[in-house]
Parts: sequence; structure tokens; C-alpha cells
Amino acid sequence: MASSITDISSKRGPAGFSKKEKYLNRELSWLDFNLRVLETAANKKVPLLERVRFLSISASNLDEFYMVRVAGLAGQVMEGVTDRSKDGLTASQQLEAIREKVHFLLDSQYECEKELFSLCRKAKIKITTPEKLNRSGARWLSEWFSKKLFPVLTPLAIDPAHPFPFIQSGSLVCAVQLSRAEDGKRMKGLILLPSQVERFIKVPEGKKIHLVPVEKIIEHNMKSLFPGFEVEDQGLFQITRDSLLEIDEDAEDLVETFETALKRRRGGSVIRVDVNADMPNSIVDFVMDKLEAEDAHFFRIKGMLGLENVKQIILDERSDLLYKRMNIRYPERVREFGGDVIAAIQQKDFVVHHPYESFDVVVEFLKQAAEDPAVVAIKQTLYRTSEDSPIVKRLIEAAEAGKSVTAMVELKARFDEEANIRWAQRLEDAGVQVVFGFIDLKTHAKVSLVVRREGSDIRTYTHFGTGNYHPINAKIYTDLSYFTADEALGRDAAKLFNYMTGYATPKKMERIFFSPVTMRPKVLELIRDEMDHAKAGRPAVIWAKMNSLVDSKIIDALYAASCAGVRIELFVRGICCLRPGVPGLSENIRVKSIVGRFLEHSRVICFGAGEGLPSNACKVLISSADWMPRNLDRRVESLVPIENATVKKQLVEQVMVANLNDVANSWEMLPDGSFRKLKRDSDSFSAHKYFMTNPSLSGRGKALAKSRPQMPAEFVQE
Repeated sequence: MASSITDISSKRGPAGFSKKEKYLNRELSWLDFNLRVLETAANKKVPLLERVRFLSISASNLDEFYMVRVAGLAGQVMEGVTDRSKDGLTASQQLEAIREKVHFLLDSQYECEKELFSLCRKAKIKITTPEKLNRSGARWLSEWFSKKLFPVLTPLAIDPAHPFPFIQSGSLVCAVQLSRAEDGKRMKGLILLPSQVERFIKVPEGKKIHLVPVEKIIEHNMKSLFPGFEVEDQGLFQITRDSLLEIDEDAEDLVETFETALKRRRGGSVIRVDVNADMPNSIVDFVMDKLEAEDAHFFRIKGMLGLENVKQIILDERSDLLYKRMNIRYPERVREFGGDVIAAIQQKDFVVHHPYESFDVVVEFLKQAAEDPAVVAIKQTLYRTSEDSPIVKRLIEAAEAGKSVTAMVELKARFDEEANIRWAQRLEDAGVQVVFGFIDLKTHAKVSLVVRREGSDIRTYTHFGTGNYHPINAKIYTDLSYFTADEALGRDAAKLFNYMTGYATPKKMERIFFSPVTMRPKVLELIRDEMDHAKAGRPAVIWAKMNSLVDSKIIDALYAASCAGVRIELFVRGICCLRPGVPGLSENIRVKSIVGRFLEHSRVICFGAGEGLPSNACKVLISSADWMPRNLDRRVESLVPIENATVKKQLVEQVMVANLNDVANSWEMLPDGSFRKLKRDSDSFSAHKYFMTNPSLSGRGKALAKSRPQMPAEFVQE
């Protein structure tokens, strides 16, 4: 495939390429990303239990992929939809290609699991079975089973009087073939593993840590669950159901509609069935028949089913097998003002780089606003947040203090819908004006607005983020928080809230661009501007960092820019449907994916503006949006230009240059869509390590300037 692409004549230009030659398949590109996650689990330079964490993440990612993406394709097949993907595949063809690649991914997960479990044993963390415990360990486990597990298990006989039960998505189930000698009765039985019980049970036995999977404990005690019966055959299976929600656009009560839809989701059709490798065919046929899952993807798993649960063997007492704890810094700029966030913003715009700099500054911004008698109003978007959200608590405190508080809560945040409904109800009870936005658009913009009375004036303080207001995610996701008192940005933020709460589409914004109205046109305009610079013989460069690149119109614009001579560096963590390095199409485009200790999540785009990068004249914007049709056409997103010279310099010369220089965590994308690791050694530059060990972006900057990584020669401006 690679040779057929790279051999194409450079004279043809972008218009001369077929769709298959121009675009990679979105779903297969995502699976390739998950393989990069799994490769990190196989990286011997990563601490052992962190490798276990990456293995768990790869399994969790795959589960969600099936619940969302595969479910959507299966629905297209069921409805007879004949539309093809951008690369020319039908839904059925994509499902078959996915099945083939997932087989390889599952085999790779098993090999990784086998290696990591072996290394855990050497590190005195032993995953074992009840039969291999010593006498005291076996006695302890027997008592634990009787007291803790037996009361919550429900053995189910399956016969005409006991129909096959409903099984929720993600459930692990033991299926058994039973017989009774006294009357020759034979029957099938099921035992659902309770989700409330830990998957691995820690058994005290000497200095080693012994962990026994709960399914092995159930298998060992099967006779007490089905007394009088012998177990002839048994096996373990897990199912994945369609998680898609269908919402009536004419719904009068959105919360009630979502609560009903969430109940329907639990009963979605089965789209994937995993069974242990040696499950007898008779039990497989029984399970597939009762689940009515003949069209589902079926996999025999060599290793552990429900591999996401492997994260439970990451034990606090073995911190020696984890990453060394990072010193999360509080922004120096705020420290200079004695912790007064608003005073710091008054003095100068600043940017905070999570997780290296504390998310507490965002919480403190709202806490201070809630307590400040001069603050009259707070407006906040909420897409995802934590179970014990400090952001929501601050909004409640502000409302109880008599301030006007508006919360734009997105009910359609996938897998967080129930949590968001709960938060919305608590906010309303406290007097917060809760708005649920649009039926047909997700509100994904990350904006917080504080309105303060200062003498005879009213001043607005605004926070724009690239990530969610989620304190847990902020410890593992790299994101940016931009704080500003710029009057134009404040007015634009207010207009954006009016659009979200009152359907009042702004006729004109001063600085901000937003989806679904002005973001796409602006991005295309900025790309065209670089093309014009290239054609005029001026330096023409684009650097863009995002999670995913899927949108075909933007991809085509990047291809055209490449052909015009624009040099393009893309840092795309996950899905990338663009083919880089193809002669006559994208030979001036390079794509890197950084996968390491932290999840790259910030979105930053930089344009040379006729002077190249980095330069004082360049244009820099941060965003909540990836370059995907859903973000540009079906969501409310923000694209915020950074005009403060200090912040702009920090983002270009620190964040983007560090990503450019990274070797330790980087993969280079090839024209056929595959990725290869950059050659690395112990001295290879790591963007993650760099930001962990250097002063904050929001600090004075002098120490950081001295320690900044050496700029690649080809990017140093004359």
C-alpha cells in the first residue's frame, strides 16, 4: 500500500488523487492509535505498574470504541444505509476491516498481559488461583468467600421456568453445563459477577502479594453455588452493547428525555461477545443464541476477559513500580499576588499548563469570585466534571451568596449524562440558572466568565480552556487554561453564552471564532493566508496540535497548502485521516503522535503570517475543538486568538517547540497511515519530562528561557 501511494507522480496535484489515495479510514486510524497506547504498555523503560495501567487503558478504549463507533456502523448496516466513508468503504466493509484489526489488537494485548503478569510475579505481585494458595491463604479465602461473596451471588438455572436474564453491557458472566447424578437432570446455569466486588482479591500470604481473580474464586466454589450438581463444562463471557442515545428533537423536557434514553441504552443490542479461549462450542452456541448476537463481533480471548480491570493490581504499597510523583506547581504569577487570581489577571493575561501547573488555580478563580462581594455574575460551561466536583461546589456557593450564576450543562457528554443530570438538579436547587443548550448541538466549549463591579465600571474576567473542568483529568491530560481581562474577549464570551442560553447567534464577534458558525471558515482562511505567503515567496509555516484530524475539507486545504509550498507540522495524538509525505499531495506535511505519561489534549494552532515560526508576527489560537466534522459542524466550540505577546511566545516557543523536539514519546506517521517510533535513547528529549522539570509557563520566564530545548536548525529564523 505504501509504495502505491509514494510512487504517484508529483505532477497530478491534490485534485488528481482518488478519495482512497487522499484519506485514511477514521475507524482504522483510531485502532492504530490504540495500538500505540498498547505499545507504551510494552515499553520496558516505563515502570511496571504504569505499563499495567496502559494495558488497562487500551482495553477500556476498545470497549468504548465498540459501544460508540462500531455500534454506529452496525446501525447503518441494519438500516440499509449505503453511504460510504471518505476512503470509499461501506459500513459492512469497515466492520470487517475492524474485526480483522481487532483480532490483531487482542492477540497483542494477550502477549502484553502475559509478559506483565510474569514481571509482576518477579516483583512479588502474584496473580494466582485458589488451588495454588498455601493452607493459611486457602483458609482465609474460603472464609472470605462465605462471608463476602456468597451472599451477593445469584446462581441462575436456565430452563423453561427460568428464562435467560438480561445482561448489561460490560458484565462478566460464568456459564456452566450442569448434571445431577441422582436423576440424570442436565441444565445450563449462569452466575453474573457482581460489579460491586473487586475483580482481584488480595489474599494475605507471607511477604508476597497474592491476587486472586474473582471468577477463579467462583469456579473453585461452584459446587456450593449449585449443590447436588456436577459441572461438566464452563466458561466465562463478556458482552458489549450499543450505547448510542436517540433523542427526540421535539422533546419538551430534555432531562426527562435523557433519563428515559439512558434506560434504553442499557438495553442496547449486543455488538460484541468475548469468551475465554477454551469455552466449549456447546456453551458458545447457547450464549450466542440466547443473546440473539449472531451479527455481533465474536472473539475467543486467550487471556483475561474484561482486561480493563487489570488496573486493580496497581497497588499503592508498590509505589516503587510507579512513576515518581510529580511536583505539581502552583502558577508563579498568582503566587506573586498572594494567591489573588483576579488581581493577577488584572495585571496581565497569563496561561497555565496542566498537569504540570495545578488545576487548583481554576477552582480558586471561581472560589474567589463566589466570595468576592464585588462580583455580580458568573457564567460557566460544564461538559465533563468529577463526581465530587469543586467547580460545581463553587457555583453553588456563589448562588447561595446571592450572585447571578448561570451554568451551561451539556447533557449529551457521552457516558457522563447521568452525572450531569445529578449536578444540574443540585445546581438548580441552589438557585443556579441551569441551561441545557441545544438539542442538535453538543456544547463543548470551555469558558468561564466572571463579571465584577469595580468603582463605577463593570469588568469581565474570562477563562478559556482546552480541556474539561475536571480536576482528576487535569492531573493526567495536558491542557491549557488562559486567563484574561481583555475587554473584547470578555464581550465575545458573553455573546457566546447568550448564543448557548438564548439561541442568539451573534452577528459579529470581535475576536473569538466559534462552531458551528465561524470556526471552520476562519481555519480555512488562515490556511489560505499561508498559501498566499508561500506563493509570494515569504516564509509559510503551519504548526497545529490536536487530538484528531478527520475533516476532509480541512485536509484538502492542508494538501493544497503543501502543494503551494507551506511547511506543515501536525501533532495529532489520535485519529489522523490525512496522509503525510505523499509526493504531489502532502510532501511538505509531517505528522507526529505523542503518547506517553500524559494524555496530550491541548489544541493549539500557529500560522507564520509571512515571517515563519517562531516569530513575533505569527498568529496563535487555542481551541476546545479538534478538526473533525462533529466539532466544526455539530458542536458549540471556541477558537480563541492569543494576542498577548508573552502568552503567545510561551505557547509557540515552549509548548509547540517542545512537541516539535520530542523524541522519547513520539511516533512518525508514514504515507500509508502506519506509525513508526522515532529512534530514541536514554538522552532523547521528552516534552513531558521537560515540562515536569522546568519553571511554569505562568512564571517569570527567565529561568525557562535559559533551559529551553535547543531549536532545530531548520526552524531558527534568520
